Amino acid sequence: MGLARILVSNDDGIHSAGLAALADALGAIGDVVVVAPDREQSACSHALTLHRPLRIDEVGPNRFTVDGTPTDCVNLAVNAILPERPTLLV
Repeated sequence: MGLARILVSNDDGIHSAGLAALADALGAIGDVVVVAPDREQSACSHALTLHRPLRIDEVGPNRFTVDGTPTDCVNLAVNAILPERPTLLV
């Protein structure tokens, strides 16, 4: 079995220092892919965007930003970005 595929997301946005630290730390145990909102989305974690298209932008190797909520990020990661389901979601 290869490395675990780890999906990392947050509600603080793609540029959060905490997100970068978490992704770096998890890199020791698996292949990390970060998919996070393009801006801070606190208190919106379970919201889902329904009435407009969402944009995905690759901002670095295995780092993607979505112009939506954290739920949008996870849904798009699992259903469109990753070739298979992650082993772990953090």
